[in-house]
Amino acid sequence: MSIEVKVPTLPESVADATIAAWHKKPGEAIARDENLLDLETDKVVLEVPSPADGVLESCLFEVGDTVNAGQVLAMLKEGAAAPAEAPEAAPAEKSNDSATHEASTGPAARRLMDEHGLNPADIKGSGKDGRITKQDVEDFIANARNAKPAAAGKAPIAEPQMGAREERRVPMSRLRARIAERLVQAQHEAAMLTTFNEVNLKAVMDIRKQYKDAFEKKHGVKLGFMSFFTKAVVESLKAFPSVNASIDGNDVVYHGFYDVGVAVSTERGLVVPVVRDADMRSMADIEQTIGDLAGRARDGKLGMEDMQGGTFTITNGGVFGSLLSTPILNPPQTAILGMHKIQEKPVVENGEIVIRPMMYLALSYDHRLIDGRESVQFLVSVKSFLEDPSRLLLNI
Repeated sequence: MSIEVKVPTLPESVADATIAAWHKKPGEAIARDENLLDLETDKVVLEVPSPADGVLESCLFEVGDTVNAGQVLAMLKEGAAAPAEAPEAAPAEKSNDSATHEASTGPAARRLMDEHGLNPADIKGSGKDGRITKQDVEDFIANARNAKPAAAGKAPIAEPQMGAREERRVPMSRLRARIAERLVQAQHEAAMLTTFNEVNLKAVMDIRKQYKDAFEKKHGVKLGFMSFFTKAVVESLKAFPSVNASIDGNDVVYHGFYDVGVAVSTERGLVVPVVRDADMRSMADIEQTIGDLAGRARDGKLGMEDMQGGTFTITNGGVFGSLLSTPILNPPQTAILGMHKIQEKPVVENGEIVIRPMMYLALSYDHRLIDGRESVQFLVSVKSFLEDPSRLLLNI
């Protein structure tokens, strides 16, 4: 019996989706609940599992096609077995190896390999657990293009490097297009300004050094910087409600809760999953939640509910080496905090020059609602909590 595989119900406010990748070809066997294809929307990547055990009969759409909810994507023959083929040792080994790499390859990397006809087994992954990233594929292509075998029996002759002049035009992903739209919207609609400060992180680093082993042993998660920053932000937001507010038309919406978005860079673009009720969470809970959200973001496993809402956003460009930046607002929020690289610098304390781990903080804010005085005082509040973390415990 043949079964129709249809586009699932799409998230609210999502009109259609684009086929990002097929994981099976016609004639191949597939197990029930095994991922058949990926659908990309302007917000999330959706996996479409097989409704039953069987063999894929036909794919009705190709990668890059746009589909709507309820449309038939493929036909599956239930209960059938894949056609047997003569056993060949070498191809079978290659197939198994390719399947292993396929499972540890992101959608963007798979798409690029398909475009260039590359075998995943030939590419060494630099991601977590050997995952092949888009950058790995691009590096492989560049190295293959530049490699030139020397003539047999002759020393290689240095040739002038003319520089690559290849051009490649690919459609912008739906998520990337949506990100671009929102960033331009933020700059066009908000009166955006940025204020800066510098924070001494010696106290935070001393606490991490003293308790990191005991913290990880008890909670099963590493003690990072994000829990300190999230706690400092929440306590500061309580003192400055406008920074935790949103603008809706001509109305200002003041939120009595603290849902902190954390920007995560992925192969598909920047996403901002939300830590709900951050004020009610322990530092261990915050670290575990951020780790889980970041991992699912990089694997394309986030759902709409993970990214909706959010009253304030934190973005950490320091993990990439950024020393200073001006983050762009995440509408309809009115402020965003930018963290940067920690570097040792000479500072003056009690009349003496000492070396301290310093970080620049940047607060971008919407001047339509937040005045300069409030923005500066908010950032100073965050700085004071980080430089004296005991205040977080004493709630002062």
